[in-house]
Amino acid sequence: MRRRPMITPRMIMATITTTVITITTVITITINTTNIATTIITTTITPMLMTTSEPAPADAGSGMNADQAAVLYRLMTWLSPSFPVGAFSYSSGIEWAVEAGDITDAAALRDWLAAMLTEGSGFCDAVFLAQAHRAASAQDKAGLHEIAELAAAFVPSRERQLETSTQGRAFVEIARSAWACDGLDEMVAACDGMIVYPTAVGVVSAAHAIPLAPAMHAFLHAVVSNWISAGARLVPLGQTDSQRILASLEADVAATAKRALEASLDDLGSATFRADLASLRHETQYTRLFRS
Repeated sequence: MRRRPMITPRMIMATITTTVITITTVITITINTTNIATTIITTTITPMLMTTSEPAPADAGSGMNADQAAVLYRLMTWLSPSFPVGAFSYSSGIEWAVEAGDITDAAALRDWLAAMLTEGSGFCDAVFLAQAHRAASAQDKAGLHEIAELAAAFVPSRERQLETSTQGRAFVEIARSAWACDGLDEMVAACDGMIVYPTAVGVVSAAHAIPLAPAMHAFLHAVVSNWISAGARLVPLGQTDSQRILASLEADVAATAKRALEASLDDLGSATFRADLASLRHETQYTRLFRS
């Protein structure tokens, strides 16, 4: 009698290696063989899936298109400490608060800045930025003029007026010289010379079609960073403490931005009386490092 050839696992493996397996195919082969003792042995072979390597799209992983990259680049430039608006020479009254003993360490500085941000000039300036941005985007010259006029008057002291108006003019002039765009001169003219810092940022951002939300967050980050820089030199504080304060104010910046984006001009108001007093007292402070 002719004997049937026995199929061994080695023979199966040799066959599998010559089989072309696609990415979407899974092959499972079950072989039943009988040895001398008539014991059933089951061998299951599952070949590994083959993969292909396809070239990724050119912009994969970048996360931004050209317009988004331009927005980020401009905001990082305009609101960085190196942008020459002279922000380093102002302390917003922090200098007097340090001399008076209101700010003595990192914790006290953090609490002072949180109040200024959420209940004082930080929130008010953010509202003016939002309103100016919307008016400029809508080409509402009359509305923009009223906003610019109110923003210029909404300051508690002469030095605060100097601070915000000087930075506003510098911001506009540098933006027009290095980052000129259609419609910017027209919107600046609508302000009729009354262009303070938050109004300037709102108008320039709108002229460059930069969305309001990122402009708002970048502006508040720049304001808080400048306050911390002044406090670090006056208290004084080290770099690590300064960064800890900035990190601890992250949630306050986000919350203030959200409130300002939802607010109207009727929601303007400040409750930081001690900070306003510090700004007034700084005018007659005997020894000063800062202009406000």
